[in-house]
Amino acid sequence: GLARLPGLGLLFELQVFADQMEGAAALARALPDVQFVLMHAGMLEDLSAAGRTAWRKGLARLAACPNVATKISALGTFVHAVDPPLVTEVTAVATDLFGPGRCCWGSNFPIEKLWTGYRRLLDAHLAALARLPAADRQAVLHDTAARLYRL
Repeated sequence: GLARLPGLGLLFELQVFADQMEGAAALARALPDVQFVLMHAGMLEDLSAAGRTAWRKGLARLAACPNVATKISALGTFVHAVDPPLVTEVTAVATDLFGPGRCCWGSNFPIEKLWTGYRRLLDAHLAALARLPAADRQAVLHDTAARLYRL
């Protein structure tokens, strides 16, 4: 069924955890014509050193697939807060591995509203993107999503 998506003008939003990323990368390699969007930058849930390492390795496997992009969103899901250092870490790793042209930002509202306001969430993400040149910030905040979702 997934192989039919390109003919329908659709993409597939992929939601997996670190221990599922190897299989997800194999799927993306098997279906090179399908555009995948990894949700929530791979859902970093285990914030231990080992958890972060597994997440980075899995993210690198997916980033090696040119038909996989990622959405930088829902970073407060597992901590139930806006954690600016975590937002900065995940954003840096995602943009370094995928490049800004394969990263897009998402607010994950209204779910994130359970623990934060939109302005605080947006400010944390804007601060995390501040290290990038203006054109790369524009890609993450607009251009990539506009292209992927044909907005």
